[in-house]
Amino acid sequence: MSIYKVEKYFGHDRGYSCAFRQWGAISDCRLLHGYSLSFTICLSSRTLTKDNWVYDFGDFNFLKDFLKKNFDHTLLVASDDPEKDQLQKLDGTVAKVIILPKISCEMFAEMTFKFIKTYFLKNDIDVDIEYVKVGEHKGNSATYSE
Repeated sequence: MSIYKVEKYFGHDRGYSCAFRQWGAISDCRLLHGYSLSFTICLSSRTLTKDNWVYDFGDFNFLKDFLKKNFDHTLLVASDDPEKDQLQKLDGTVAKVIILPKISCEMFAEMTFKFIKTYFLKNDIDVDIEYVKVGEHKGNSATYSE
């Protein structure tokens, strides 16, 4: 049986510019640094809608809002970062600070995947999420799937 797959790409040019750090890293990744992240969403289905689509590309506003809230001009801080309290003091003055359980592109991909999955379940959308890929730039990306 055939499987149809589509990808929706939210490119680096969208401006999902965020800063974060891997506080436990030995490399420079332990320092605050930032990227304009990209997000690729791959969906699949064995059937198509009445319009012959897996999913209407125009129906991704729910995801645009999520990405803007979490990754647009934000400072992402791990909940176990030893400097969390200091960084959180920047919230509302020089930064929009968001505390997350873990920080990495892998975790951003998982977080986005689970958000989409919850949205689809809640809205009875019968489409499979193949993967979510988050890119720092053309050289570095991470993918999450279930």
